[in-house]
Amino acid sequence: MPRMLDVSDDVRAEIGDEEADRLLAGENAPGSYDCTSCRTPGDSEQERTSTVLFIGEETAVLAFAHATCLPSQVVQVTEEQLQGAVRSITGQDSVAGHERPSETLPEQAVLGVTSGLVLLGGELHPALVVEPTGPIARPGTMGGGGDDFLPLLIEQGFMPLSQLTEVPPVLHGWSVLLAMGQLHAVLQPGAGGGSPVAWWQAHQPLQVTDSWRQAANKHHQVLLFAAPVGSIGRQPREDLLREALDKAAANGKLVACAMPLAGT
Repeated sequence: MPRMLDVSDDVRAEIGDEEADRLLAGENAPGSYDCTSCRTPGDSEQERTSTVLFIGEETAVLAFAHATCLPSQVVQVTEEQLQGAVRSITGQDSVAGHERPSETLPEQAVLGVTSGLVLLGGELHPALVVEPTGPIARPGTMGGGGDDFLPLLIEQGFMPLSQLTEVPPVLHGWSVLLAMGQLHAVLQPGAGGGSPVAWWQAHQPLQVTDSWRQAANKHHQVLLFAAPVGSIGRQPREDLLREALDKAAANGKLVACAMPLAGT
């Protein structure tokens, strides 16, 4: 039975016309699936479904998503991310926890990333809070001259906040990669207008709550807050996280932006 599949030109170019036609005819496409974005069930016989092709260095995985969650697209990920996603799909790897450290920055400071919901304007918004484990030196310097984390982000377009009252502006060119129902990376524009590159990426895909994922799919964007080392700390509850954010803003130690979900 033909499926209500969307196969983008980019996906077709990668998998070939023959495979794309087989998918559209229903030969190789599943009827029911778990959406790769929101992780809720979908049915390609009953609702429009996007084909999403994840490509690593050596592996490619074809996944499916509600067309209302993600358009059909090709997503470039690292081989480690892709293998981790495959393990999570097949049940060989369960990722637990609320917070994970990222890859190291050139100065060897590590970014801690916490997910949570933040109430702004009477609505809950999905947020990521980034705080390094140490001072961040400006690239090309030896360090020891203070913490340039916030100035560097402000130069990239992040907005300084004195209080949390409204949604910060969108930082164009940056995005949050939420795939397979998990958080994979924060992407920034590539040099010279090239493909986006990871500003932060999880060692393993970061598990987020169902409510966080639902809010992300509702707003089609994620708020990112960043503060220097020692400003936020590890907060076990979202109300305590909000208090820490408010305090950091009042002390002039908070920057923020909104980022679209990758591919949307």
